[in-house]
Amino acid sequence: MAGQLDEERQIQVRFVTKLPAELRVASTPFSLPTHLSRYGLSEVINALLGLEKQQPFDFLVDGELLRTSLEQILLDKKLSAETTLVIEYAYAVGPPKREKSHEHNDWVSAVEGSHPRFIVTGSYDNSIRIWGASGSIIQSLEGHKDPVTSLKISMPTVDGEKWNLISGSKDHTVRVWQLSQTSSKDAANSELSLSQPVKVLKGHTSSVQCVTSDRSGTAVCSGSWDCSIKLWNVSERENEEGPAIQTKRRKLNASTEVQELEVCATITLEGHKQCVSAVSWGERGSVVSASWDHSIRSWDVETSINTETLVGAKALHCLSVGGENMSLFAAGGADPVLRIWDPRMPGTNTPIFQLSSHNAWISACKWHSSSSHHIFSASYDGSIKLWDLRSKIPLLTIDAHKGKVLSADWWNKDSIVSGGTDSLLQIFSGFHRS
Repeated sequence: MAGQLDEERQIQVRFVTKLPAELRVASTPFSLPTHLSRYGLSEVINALLGLEKQQPFDFLVDGELLRTSLEQILLDKKLSAETTLVIEYAYAVGPPKREKSHEHNDWVSAVEGSHPRFIVTGSYDNSIRIWGASGSIIQSLEGHKDPVTSLKISMPTVDGEKWNLISGSKDHTVRVWQLSQTSSKDAANSELSLSQPVKVLKGHTSSVQCVTSDRSGTAVCSGSWDCSIKLWNVSERENEEGPAIQTKRRKLNASTEVQELEVCATITLEGHKQCVSAVSWGERGSVVSASWDHSIRSWDVETSINTETLVGAKALHCLSVGGENMSLFAAGGADPVLRIWDPRMPGTNTPIFQLSSHNAWISACKWHSSSSHHIFSASYDGSIKLWDLRSKIPLLTIDAHKGKVLSADWWNKDSIVSGGTDSLLQIFSGFHRS
């Protein structure tokens, strides 16, 4: 056995990293056996660093994650064993921790994780629930007459003490709820108050499928089964000057009554031929939309012009704008493939990435806020997959729900929250490492 190891091919490897100085090994080349894969290389790095607690690492060769042996790398790249191979190492993505599930009365059709202290869910029971980090319901919001399909949080104040919650529903309306919270550092002990009036945005003639807003929360955008995209200005000044109509008061719960203000749409964007399934506020005054008509469209808000159209082969259910310089469009829909386009490449509808591992339609996708190469996808197969664009193989697969995953979002930087047809809110925490 010892003789066989002595005769095994060796290769010179030089390790580099962007990790802190205390996690850097010597830059001189090491001679290593070519049968090693990422797990063996991780043991080597741990030994060189003298770490008492084993830390898993991942490895990149020419910008691609290593998923084979060093021997296979030599063959694929047609390199000789005399080559000094430069390998970058980084923290590996660890498995997530499944937190306690939170049950609803019906399907959880919308999940929002943009607020660092709260999670917001919308359900087929027509209600909206706001959850604290401890899993307790901080507040329930009633008002929609049909299932809640979509949610979006915007932060009017830098400290997040005041924030707008935008909700879309099958009742054809969008609602804007302005909430204020106490200054408690513990979300479990925070109290939320609802400012009045609640703004009811009317104009769609069919179910509202998606909502978004600009960073200030004063401009709201929605897409609908009526094939249109509508935009509202919901700033206080606009409400004073514009066509807002005060309507009746509504019971929020047994002890609280709210006033509603009806607001009409200011802009309608038309061009999609089927349901507008996703909208995202883009850069420089643009809106990006995805539709069941297989297209992704970019719109100039000021002129209402459709400036760009990408057409795929399938109906699209979800859209996320992100990646390098917030310039990539990721979308999934009526097949198991997550596709990513670069609109900076004119004259082509061909995706630059096609990530295939799910067994059913894709219902949600979202770029990581601080990593240009990490994105997750959720599917009707009940799973959530975390992807790194430097590999075509998913980093992680989470069996999230006993049924379809209907919605998912990042929360608190490195956790994922999801809702499904099993009527559960699921939280998976602490697994992303950049």
